[in-house]
Amino acid sequence: MSNLIESAKKAAAYKAVDENLPENVGVVGIGSGSTVVYAAERLGQLSNKGSFVCIPTGFQSKQLIIDNGLQIGTIEQYPRIDIAFDGADEVDPKLNLIKGGGACLFQEKLVAQAAKTFIVVADFRKKSPDYLGVSWRRGVPIEIVPNSYAKVTLDLQELGADTVVLRQGGAAKAGPVITDNNNFIIDADFGSIEDPASLHAKIKALVGVVDTGLFTNMTAKAYFGEEDGEVLTWEANK
Repeated sequence: MSNLIESAKKAAAYKAVDENLPENVGVVGIGSGSTVVYAAERLGQLSNKGSFVCIPTGFQSKQLIIDNGLQIGTIEQYPRIDIAFDGADEVDPKLNLIKGGGACLFQEKLVAQAAKTFIVVADFRKKSPDYLGVSWRRGVPIEIVPNSYAKVTLDLQELGADTVVLRQGGAAKAGPVITDNNNFIIDADFGSIEDPASLHAKIKALVGVVDTGLFTNMTAKAYFGEEDGEVLTWEANK
């Protein structure tokens, strides 16, 4: 099964790069996650890879850029990006996303919003049949200022979250996960999310919240590597 999933990720990422990278591209955003590995790999195979700069969304994507021989820049140097490629934890048919399973959601959203075109690459497991929160059951990732976690936890419960969990570092680290911005991550389960834009606005308004893993009205296309080797493309309504 693992080989099938990796093949699906690679097929989606390669097709997304091949179909969408502008001919005279200058700045490319590189997201985080296991599928973006193949997008960076494909970019690194291009003969013109020295003609564009890549902007990372965190430590992992910075290493991908370096490992594939791509030019690296920062969002401070290049606040406008031609195109960005990133993964997702879940995608609904309207191309709303849940992201942040890898704890990079703020920098991912910063790059996505700076991009003229934002493309998602994923495998077949990330498709939601209708709403967010159906396939991804770990909750909405929310980046918070560390000393606000107790207050924000209560606030999220009052907003209707069934469970609110401060994400822990696991066996490799005692204590909470620390983001690249030195913040904490809370995972809040709201069940099926019919209006992600509204939920995002309510959460973002809470003092202590940096941003949420709900990405709405950003994605131009989503590419899914299927079990049969084909690639399914969802495109935003224009």
